[in-house]
Amino acid sequence: MTDSRRRKPGRGRKGLAAVSALVGGVLVLSACNGDDGDKASGGKESQSRVDEAAAKKTSAAQIRIAPKNGSDNASINSAAKVSVSDGTLTAVTMKTGAGKAVAGQISADKKSWKPSAQLERATKYEISATAKDSEGRKAHENSTFTTVSPANSFIGNFTPEDGSTVGVGMPVSINFDKGITNKKEVQSAIKVSSTSGQEIAGHWFGNNRLDFRPEDYWKGNSTVTLKMSLDGVEGADGVYGVQQKTVQFKIGRNQVSVVDAKTKTMKVTRDGKVVKTIPISAGSPENKTYNGKMVISEMFKETRMDGATVGFKDGDGKGEYDIKDVPHAMRLSSSGTFIHGNYWGSPSIFGNANTSHGCIGLEDAKGAGDKSKPGAWFFDNTITGDVVDVRNTGDKTIAPDNGLNGWNMDWAQWKAGSAV
Repeated sequence: MTDSRRRKPGRGRKGLAAVSALVGGVLVLSACNGDDGDKASGGKESQSRVDEAAAKKTSAAQIRIAPKNGSDNASINSAAKVSVSDGTLTAVTMKTGAGKAVAGQISADKKSWKPSAQLERATKYEISATAKDSEGRKAHENSTFTTVSPANSFIGNFTPEDGSTVGVGMPVSINFDKGITNKKEVQSAIKVSSTSGQEIAGHWFGNNRLDFRPEDYWKGNSTVTLKMSLDGVEGADGVYGVQQKTVQFKIGRNQVSVVDAKTKTMKVTRDGKVVKTIPISAGSPENKTYNGKMVISEMFKETRMDGATVGFKDGDGKGEYDIKDVPHAMRLSSSGTFIHGNYWGSPSIFGNANTSHGCIGLEDAKGAGDKSKPGAWFFDNTITGDVVDVRNTGDKTIAPDNGLNGWNMDWAQWKAGSAV
């Protein structure tokens, strides 16, 4: 009993110690919780003060740079631009990846910036912009992008040239450097209009050429406008347009010259009146001239004509003719048909015999210096786009796409070749 009674206090002291330890642990734990809570509270208040202070130092100006950082296949015309809200731009620099500076200008209201000229294809560019808000606090933004590559873009080479004056037969002809499969999208992005009010339609010759013309020849003294809005237009899978261009040209007086291979004459008609009748020599019976309405596309005071380049060869492979100074040559087809001066033939052939290899010859002088000769007169009174209407040769009508000769297709056929 004594031993038992002695052990009880011991057990009591152990239990008290354990309780004390537990209580102490609780107290310690409570003390730690109390410390953390104070620190957390103080940290939140401290961070809030930091954030508030930072907010006071941060500019309200918001800079936006296009295209977005890392872009590729960016437009060379309209992609690059910088704008700002809640502030004004103070500085914008643009350079190529190679370090070449690109000129640009901040707008008068200092809200935007753009480069001064078209960008280069397949080129990396870097833009750095700085702005400030109403309190003078600065903001900065940077972007790097790459423009579309030649392999992933297309352009259209067009005729006639901006600001030129041409004859009534000159179509708008666009030759694309890549095959176009999305013809509707591309044609829809090209507009041709005239002050004459004539209806104008496009016609595709294959995948690379698109011509525009009215039903009848352009009205004399009118103005034609070509607007190409091809930037970003997908012409084929993964191939995009890059051109944003407006072109205007004038139509001159109405001059159409009718060549009759049977009577061997050419009547030059201007604004409905015959102004001159010229004796000619057309293609021989073995080498007939094409029939049809042909548009003069090029003019040369003198040029070389080598038969070998158009299939007229001797047995040795050389040209049946090679004349290095043909005077007053005017191209009628891409296959080599010209109307030109002839100094090597007897004057008696003009108006009497068809002797050429398919061209139309006019009496002329060697050196192209004699203004009294018919070849010189016709050259001096002609502009590109004038029409030479050739008849009664005994040959077929020239193909509409052989040169700028779509006038040999009736209006219904022409419109049937439109993609819109």
